[in-house]
Amino acid sequence: MDQLYIPHERAKALVKSRDLLKIERASSCSIKSNDSLVTIDGDPYEQLLLKNVIAAYGNGFDADSALLLMNDDYYMSVIDIELYAKNGSRAQQLKARIIGENGKTKRYIERVSSAKISVYDDHVCVIGESEAIDEAEAAIYSLLKGEKHKTAYSKMEAAHRKNKAARKSII
Repeated sequence: MDQLYIPHERAKALVKSRDLLKIERASSCSIKSNDSLVTIDGDPYEQLLLKNVIAAYGNGFDADSALLLMNDDYYMSVIDIELYAKNGSRAQQLKARIIGENGKTKRYIERVSSAKISVYDDHVCVIGESEAIDEAEAAIYSLLKGEKHKTAYSKMEAAHRKNKAARKSII
């Protein structure tokens, strides 16, 4: 049996939206949520995978995005925005920079890198294959350091081209 805590509002959403059933069906484990404490019981390897899935859900991902972590080729990266902000209002500004107007920046990073991004609480979480995470993080770290969006996009696109060339050379 494995246990982890997720934010109360995310635990509530997990049960209310029936995402709990969707996540359970993707494995042979049983999952119970008691307020913020989530308990996973079943096969030890699947417990480990589901612990990552539930952690991703707790960080703001929807069930489908979180379930990508059941695949061994997918990982999650967590970036603490507070490390780049001197105060709460600066943290809000940094989150807004990553999301962009009407979500435009976040969507562009997701489209180019093929990673999934969640900006929740004081964290930016990225789910994807390792190359996709590297590409998305290039843009995110650039934005957190205060660089222009154009610079952040250029860094991400350069990482994308490098990864694409590396994949071609393997084939």
